[in-house]
Amino acid sequence: MICIILPLISIPTSEQISESSLTNPNIYTVSRLNAEVRLLLENEMGIVWLIGEISNFSAPVSGHWYLTLKDSRAQVKCAMFKGSNRFVRFKPQNGQQVLVKARLSLYEPRGDYQIIIESMQPEGDGRLQQEFDQLKMQLAAEGLFAQTLKHPLPEHPRCVGVITSKTGAALHDILQVLKRRDPSLPIIIYPTLVQGEDAAIQIAQAIGRANAREECDVLIVGRGGGSLEDLWCFNHEIVARTIAASQIPIISAVGHEIDVTIADFVADVRAPTPSAAAELVSRDNSHKKQAFQGYEHKLSSAMRHYVSEQKGALKQLQYRLDKQHPMYRLQRQQQQLDELSMRLERAIQKQLNQTRQHVAKQQHRLQLQSPEKTLREQHYTLALRERSLIDAMQRQLVLSRHRFTRLIDKLDTVSPLATLSRGYSITQTSQGEIVRQASDVKTGDQLVTRLADGEIHSTVQ
Repeated sequence: MICIILPLISIPTSEQISESSLTNPNIYTVSRLNAEVRLLLENEMGIVWLIGEISNFSAPVSGHWYLTLKDSRAQVKCAMFKGSNRFVRFKPQNGQQVLVKARLSLYEPRGDYQIIIESMQPEGDGRLQQEFDQLKMQLAAEGLFAQTLKHPLPEHPRCVGVITSKTGAALHDILQVLKRRDPSLPIIIYPTLVQGEDAAIQIAQAIGRANAREECDVLIVGRGGGSLEDLWCFNHEIVARTIAASQIPIISAVGHEIDVTIADFVADVRAPTPSAAAELVSRDNSHKKQAFQGYEHKLSSAMRHYVSEQKGALKQLQYRLDKQHPMYRLQRQQQQLDELSMRLERAIQKQLNQTRQHVAKQQHRLQLQSPEKTLREQHYTLALRERSLIDAMQRQLVLSRHRFTRLIDKLDTVSPLATLSRGYSITQTSQGEIVRQASDVKTGDQLVTRLADGEIHSTVQ
């Protein structure tokens, strides 16, 4: 027999493992791992732009939105809290393509990777707006919006060039204003498309052509109002760089006063409308006022540029502040509360369905054991017995009537009335005593003689 003696090995308990995980930084708990991953995603990735199709959209009573963004090969869970979704100007629908600005995060209780949406736009408008912002930031970083590059407008223009559509309302407005204010001012029109895919190239070529000919000392570049997509040719980089490179001062007059394009930032002066641009270059008795307006527009442009830069700096500071803001923790707790609320609702609905099924089964069993059938049988038996009782009572009634008739006949045979009917009579005193012999009465007594068909009243004499 061979014996092998092994050394004793102690197996650590769950408490010892937990204590070692607290003292050993290389051992993670699940909670700590999820927290570290969430911080890593939020701090390293920052803000992302994402295009996708909405699915599984849910809007609980808390006001937060939960949805999934997907494409043909992948999907990601998303949350948009009510502090952000109140700025969304449309109602998201399943199947809708959207562009979102979001930050990456992790829902720690489940370990689910998700994104927290800060803004949402329909894909078409959102993509154009994103391209607008990117090009604006790029050109601003290159200094194309700097005031030092702006050319001053000539105080007394000798010739005005107009770059716009030859059939548009903008050209009509410009010509009407110039005709009214300064009919002698020469005008050269450089017709071009102001909408569509080829419009940006044609606008840039018209600006280059005007600079090459040196016919004008100021240019008006613009068109009437429209949607962001209609005005998009004035947001092309080629148009912006051509305007910046122009040696002739350029007035941007695109759309209405509320419409802003990249051309407005690059141009030497931005006019709110084509008519306003015509007023800037035309001379009349109020030319000093026009000069002041030009300075005002320059100041407004400089202020817009300064405000834009300050907004960018503010966004950076706001982002840094947001990363340390307790709102994110509150949002995660609100999301967890929404999840628990929905789980409770599902559990209540499940319990309710089970109760309904149990009630239905009990009702079925009750119907199987219902006394209704027994009652019907008892009613039938009762009806039979009632019929038998009625028959017995009728038979008994017939027998009783027959017996009664026989007794009447017997009574009639011994009845004094029968004797009276044979010619006899009964005499009674006034006191009702029967007179059987003459001595029973005396003179003056009142007598009543009863016959078969009546009575005779008499007096004894």
